Amino acid sequence: MRAHPPPADTGPVQGSARIGSLDLIRGAAVLGILLMNAVNFRFGDAPYFNLSAGGSETWLDWAVGILGEVFIDQKFMGLFSLLFGAGMILFIDRASARGRRAVLLNLWRNALLLLIGFLHALLWAGDVLMAYALSSVFLLALRRLPNPALITLGVAVFMSSVGTTLATQGIADTRGASLAGVWTAGEGSGDEAAELLVLLGFFLRALGLILVGAGLYRTGFMNGAMPQRTYRLTAAAGLSAGLALAAAGVIVTAANDYSREIAFVGQIPNTLGTIPAALGYMGLIIVWNNREDGWLKQRLRAVGRMALTNYLAQTVLGVLVLTTLLADADYVNRAAVLVFVAAVWALQVWWSEAWLSRFHFGPAEWLWRVATYRRMQPLRRSGAARAAL
Repeated sequence: MRAHPPPADTGPVQGSARIGSLDLIRGAAVLGILLMNAVNFRFGDAPYFNLSAGGSETWLDWAVGILGEVFIDQKFMGLFSLLFGAGMILFIDRASARGRRAVLLNLWRNALLLLIGFLHALLWAGDVLMAYALSSVFLLALRRLPNPALITLGVAVFMSSVGTTLATQGIADTRGASLAGVWTAGEGSGDEAAELLVLLGFFLRALGLILVGAGLYRTGFMNGAMPQRTYRLTAAAGLSAGLALAAAGVIVTAANDYSREIAFVGQIPNTLGTIPAALGYMGLIIVWNNREDGWLKQRLRAVGRMALTNYLAQTVLGVLVLTTLLADADYVNRAAVLVFVAAVWALQVWWSEAWLSRFHFGPAEWLWRVATYRRMQPLRRSGAARAAL
């Protein structure tokens, strides 16, 4: 899609200046995230982590749950996090090239994102935007590191979350804290130290991936300019290793009958497989992006260009339909949740392109940009620009 750009001094990135591979990866990532978030919308935390804790009534439910654990869980959030790091470096580079005070502008931009995330968390506790906003401060401080150092540091930070997972399991085992609402059905008071460690582990994974994404973007990997063989090898090696580790975690957890002794450590193989699997998916998407364009790629890029709007809309729809309207519906199992996901996908694939054929930005993106630059930004496309799409 080609966009009719507004005057050059308005700041935000417009259609012809965008990197198509990033939009396509972001579109796939935001749709993939819904597959796991929808489980939480309907069943809460315990069935999200523990397939036996709820929603698994038939063999189809178990199949949906297992495939989600292996192919989706953490991987697409990993993609989203890698892209946030890339997007932040891209924003700083372009702001600097335009003579703006890029660091201060980025701090303000992410302070706004922190506010958006806070408001989002009031609706649903699974928000990731606040973690991204806080991580941005660390990336700003470390952004001048050489790419290998930034990527290595990101991997190390990500891997440190394994330590928090082991510590959380230790607390659960030694203190006998209730895991109701976390690993088993029901509501429990929980252990404050364990809860803080879970949050810290989540933040470390997000921060690590953001650092990796920033370094990886600067190598040119994400813009699709490397040889196709590089992306094919990345896809093959990353998915082979990452999905095998995720499958091992599912097997180990099931073999231990989903006991509390495996509640946290059983997730470690999936965590270890997140980076290779996310890079594998990225390589696969870039290979696809470099081939001849088609309607599906164009629509997925539109989804990616409206990623913030679509991410927030998924929560609104999920809470409205799965948490509220169908709260007492016994027939809503994992397979039914998959039907909901497919419906939201169809809706977002349709409305993203329909909206962007008339407007430069998604509604949430536009509001964020207006607040970032503290001036009105052009929103509606001209008739000539719409005809050129």
